[in-house]
Amino acid sequence: MRKYSNADLYRYYADTSYKAFLKAWFMPGYRYTYFYRIAHTKGKKSFAGCIAWLFLRKYSYKYGIQIPYVTDIGKGFYIGHFGNIVINAKAKIGINCNISQGVTIGGAYRGKLEGVPVVGDNVWMGANAVIVGNIQIGNDVLIAPGAYVNFNVPDHSIVIGNPATIKEKENATDGYINNKVIG
Repeated sequence: MRKYSNADLYRYYADTSYKAFLKAWFMPGYRYTYFYRIAHTKGKKSFAGCIAWLFLRKYSYKYGIQIPYVTDIGKGFYIGHFGNIVINAKAKIGINCNISQGVTIGGAYRGKLEGVPVVGDNVWMGANAVIVGNIQIGNDVLIAPGAYVNFNVPDHSIVIGNPATIKEKENATDGYINNKVIG
């Protein structure tokens, strides 16, 4: 749990000191992620996990973030702005991923896309992006604000628009994802 929490902290300030922790504690995205990490690691059957789950629930309502504690999220998760963030419990998210306000990572419950997304490493998701269905988002992908993604996205791509289009670009997230942690 500590290595994941420190990796998340590093993403905010490129520092894992106690001073950086105190600074980050006042950022809703980091605070939510901190309790998510405890609840995810300990589960609801331990005392610490149960307390973390209660805080997670409280902050879910306060900050408008719905990320179930069972969701599989890699190290270095960064919530840039809080509010109206919804992630399906069965979704998988890789390392060094940024998420903005209004992002939905949801499941499709019928049709050929039935299932939930798997998001790769080093993915930046802009405000109000919607990623839905049994799809694979590659590594080094930038999903522009307002994009609706319901198809597989290859590595090194930028996804723009609604309906979304893909533009291949090497190092698509350079300048968008800072303070990367190593897997």
